[in-house]
Amino acid sequence: MSAIFVHVSDIHFGQERDHVVHIHDDVKKELVADAAEVIAGSPSGAAQGILVTGDVAFSGKAEQYEAAGKWLDALAEGIGCPIHRVQMVPGNHDLDRDKLSIGGSKLLEFIRAGGPAEYEKVIANENDRATLFSRFEDYGRFCIGYNCGLDEEAKYATNLRIEVGRDRWIRFIRLNSSLLCHGEERDDQPELVMGERQFVIPRHAGEENVVLVHHPLNWYKDAVDVRQYVRSRARVLISGHEHDPKVEVEEVEEGCDLMMLAAGAAVPFRSNDIFTYTYNVIEFDWDEGTDNLVVTMHPRTWNPVKTCFEPDNKRLGGKKPRFTLGSPNFKKIGQVPVRPGQIADVVEDDSAAEPVVELVPAEGFETSAEETPPMPPDAEGYELALLRFFRDLYENERLKILVELDAIPAESNERINQGLERRLFDWLAREGRLPDLILMIDRLIGERDERDA
Repeated sequence: MSAIFVHVSDIHFGQERDHVVHIHDDVKKELVADAAEVIAGSPSGAAQGILVTGDVAFSGKAEQYEAAGKWLDALAEGIGCPIHRVQMVPGNHDLDRDKLSIGGSKLLEFIRAGGPAEYEKVIANENDRATLFSRFEDYGRFCIGYNCGLDEEAKYATNLRIEVGRDRWIRFIRLNSSLLCHGEERDDQPELVMGERQFVIPRHAGEENVVLVHHPLNWYKDAVDVRQYVRSRARVLISGHEHDPKVEVEEVEEGCDLMMLAAGAAVPFRSNDIFTYTYNVIEFDWDEGTDNLVVTMHPRTWNPVKTCFEPDNKRLGGKKPRFTLGSPNFKKIGQVPVRPGQIADVVEDDSAAEPVVELVPAEGFETSAEETPPMPPDAEGYELALLRFFRDLYENERLKILVELDAIPAESNERINQGLERRLFDWLAREGRLPDLILMIDRLIGERDERDA
């Protein structure tokens, strides 16, 4: 019941300013073709999704995400997974630095001069928080379509888990390490802060956490505290940013391991002997004999002579890419239960079974009497409609849909933002209006295509 993901990082859409654009476009096409071939050779012949650990774009502009969306669609189609099955976190290049105000600059200076306490003081203020998050405007619209929206209170985000064995799950935890980035941050004198509100991640029996974040742990002022929680509550940490692929397994204590995987760049600024085009195929599985999580790496790297991707036999495990990780949270639920009708002394082979993919409510999500609960995950067509609504429609088109479908009360004076749009979208879906919503999305995109033809 292995779950296979294609992992890309630091794609930097929009970075090219000269003739290298032709090479980079070719590399992206080759990556899609290579990933499709690798996945086709797996037992299931399909991947469960795509992982992106930041720097989707180069400067956080809308047109860069438009190009990224088309490429991710092609990648998803090639590896046989739904186009909406993407888990992503932002990188420092997913900020639009042109949107940093004078007030925002002062907030960053205040935090840099201090530390976690100053960070919390700023982030606890709704207006200050909005000032910093405003630089993610275009990324925010892009990622919310993939159901990976940035947490509005700068907390961790989690809403997807996948079963890798009977009652054994991996849960993806998304962290935003880029909120304080300004372009000059360094790891030898860390300025970034993760913050307690974000690094205190959940822990559940039967679930092992896979944390996605852009910056490795050594980039934070509060790295000691972040590391303590990651070591005790995560089984795998996947990062990007440094463009240097490497993997390390740390024994936290007997029966408890942490795997730290640092990604290379899918498309670095320039390719050379040190930094070249790379991506990974990652396989998550369960070892029933030891009741542990098993991670098998299939790293891919660019061969400049053959101008194609090939196995990377030097980094990320080399010729021994299979890592068995001590997984205490799996063991908390005890022995694997015998299913009804299954003879106790017969071991059922789950290796070829399709992993169960489950959307789960955001951790700690609570609603008041006036608020609506999150959308049930089993609504047919919901995830694809969500992607198309936020990623593929313009702001005026989304507003037109919400007005025509009576999602916005006539007397409403509330400011429309992404959070409100998402709540109204979910309200329409719960009211049984998802088919109407999909029809309007199709109609508006069709009308736009006719105008642009």
